[in-house]
Amino acid sequence: MLRHERRRVCKFIFLCTILLTYKASAMTDQMSSLALPEHQSSYRFRSHLARTVYQRMLEDRQHRDNDHSSWYQFNQQRLSKEMCDMFLQTHQDPETCQFLENCFNKADSIFTQLAHTLAKSVLTWFMTQTDANGLLRRGSMFVFSKQQFQDLLDIDESWKAATLLDLGAGDGKVTEKMQNHFEQVYATEASSPMRQRLTELGYTLLDIDEWHNNSVQYDVISCLNLLDRCDRPMTLLRDIHKVLKPGTGRLIVATVFPFSPYVEYNQDHIPAEYLYIQGKTFEDQVTSFVEDIFKPVGFKLLKFTRLPYLCEGDLNSSFYVLDDAVFVLERL
Repeated sequence: MLRHERRRVCKFIFLCTILLTYKASAMTDQMSSLALPEHQSSYRFRSHLARTVYQRMLEDRQHRDNDHSSWYQFNQQRLSKEMCDMFLQTHQDPETCQFLENCFNKADSIFTQLAHTLAKSVLTWFMTQTDANGLLRRGSMFVFSKQQFQDLLDIDESWKAATLLDLGAGDGKVTEKMQNHFEQVYATEASSPMRQRLTELGYTLLDIDEWHNNSVQYDVISCLNLLDRCDRPMTLLRDIHKVLKPGTGRLIVATVFPFSPYVEYNQDHIPAEYLYIQGKTFEDQVTSFVEDIFKPVGFKLLKFTRLPYLCEGDLNSSFYVLDDAVFVLERL
């Protein structure tokens, strides 16, 4: 995105903030009641906005005192022994806690959140939600921490390799968790504003239709929450198989379950290739993904875990969370 275009967006956000300042300032006296004891939480706010913020702050208080162990639990009774042996138990570590704390703090910036809400509602008239988030520099995602990435690959902080390819890298925040282990970081991304952010971070951008048509073979390829958002997921996996380094190369795939495909850049949002996943539970769909998707393409499962797929929130909720299965695979 050109610099002058970003300035126009910033001016738009600033004007939105001014327009909303009067209404937001009317909340001040009402919001002072947030410090009251719990038994007074039924106080009837006249402002719907104040009620929304108050409810969110109560939820934030509960989340701050919660280790969210349910986000990481897996019913191993529904898995084969072979799958159980490959399961990596994880937990909410300090880096995850810090991301959540940042979400709480950003959600508390009432004026900014109001401006973003109004700006996004206008921008999404003529661009995708991802493009709007890229322009507004909001909605960053969290898939895993640096330590969780190292645990998945069974490496330490000093481990280095030549090349990483992050497919559908978004704003690059997740790529940053991996970058220190690689001499060269490549990325692909469909959204123009997000590509601009990746360029700012110094990553080498590849064309989304040509990245697999070169002689480079990658040490690690990450495909994080992309298979349910791309038009041809089976073709994508086959292309990955061609450029992943044999023997030592590793593919990291993150996918939300229950599996629900949605292609943002298609008019009907339906993928051209549909992945047929068996089962209704998280565990059953994970097993089906390994047996019915990865193996036929030529990948072998080495390790997997369950992690929360976190996204920065808004006035209604400080963050949003989905259930991710994260797989580590090698090329057969």
